[in-house]
Amino acid sequence: MIEEELPDELENDLDDIEPVGDESQLYEHFRVVVDKGQAMVRVDKYLFERIVNASRNRIQKAAEDGFVMANGKPVKSSYKVKPLDVITVVMDRPRYENEIIPEDIPLNIVYEDKYVMVVNKPAGLVVHPGHGNYHGTLVNALAWHMKDVPDYDANDPHVGLVHRIDKDTSGLLVIAKTPDAKTNLGLQFFNKTTKRKYRALVWGTVEQDEGTIVGNIARNPKDRMQMAVMSDPAVGKHAVTHYRVLERLGYVTLVECILETGRTHQIRVHFSSIGHPLCGDPMYGANPVLSEALGLDRQWLHAMKLEFRHPRTRVWTTVRSQYPADLAAALDAMRARHIEPAEPAEYAEALVG
Repeated sequence: MIEEELPDELENDLDDIEPVGDESQLYEHFRVVVDKGQAMVRVDKYLFERIVNASRNRIQKAAEDGFVMANGKPVKSSYKVKPLDVITVVMDRPRYENEIIPEDIPLNIVYEDKYVMVVNKPAGLVVHPGHGNYHGTLVNALAWHMKDVPDYDANDPHVGLVHRIDKDTSGLLVIAKTPDAKTNLGLQFFNKTTKRKYRALVWGTVEQDEGTIVGNIARNPKDRMQMAVMSDPAVGKHAVTHYRVLERLGYVTLVECILETGRTHQIRVHFSSIGHPLCGDPMYGANPVLSEALGLDRQWLHAMKLEFRHPRTRVWTTVRSQYPADLAAALDAMRARHIEPAEPAEYAEALVG
């Protein structure tokens, strides 16, 4: 479902975006030393003749953004290459280790036009290739869906995903179909004018109707597969999670979350740190008996609402999604068997019985 409206004013709300790429770091994608006998030609023409599957327009856009360099310094498209120049093309994210192969993977497309697409990612789908997941990812699915779009190259970081969510988190993600859309949306996320809201079902009764969790997040020194809140303020990355209680259902609480920062596993780690791990998330302390009783094999966490200004029309755009079947069933079970808090094992037995 999509709604478009022009609000009276832009709320300076918070977002949970973890941008794709690192603004402070550039990665080399192409490098060549110009031959001694090379005639002086424009750098965009020179690169167009040497980079496979790159349009001249795309190269010019890269130069405009400062990503084309001669001898370590950014140059414009009109720069004339000279013999022995070292020409490099850099990007704000590393190259994929393998070429992205289009794969016919179903997509739940919530909204799409010539410039942007919003998909409702299912739990279990990896967003980006890497670390052994070079196939079967959302990026592979997008490459298939847009294989007939001339200006979309799944291997080009100037288009594609603008942000990401965990493999086992479901919900909304926005994709830029053009370089201009990627730049515009990226700036919105960076400037925190986009709005994203999660729903989470957490263990225990959250007493405060609303609140804020603050705590630096870093790799858990005792388990490198986990993140953790650091007691030392000099360690880890600053992280802030705002929440609002929606329902208290006996031994669980449904909350809405808005993140001021976008750290890895932030919602899961922050709620675990205050004694309320997400249901279905044993990595961060969820009761496995209750998780099994609710039929959960992943954390109860869903990216439910996304708001942004359309990169072309500038219209304020709101996209919403419904709970996926597994989360809806677990929530309905809690509502149907709402009883007062008991011991975790007793409560799980009551659910099963």
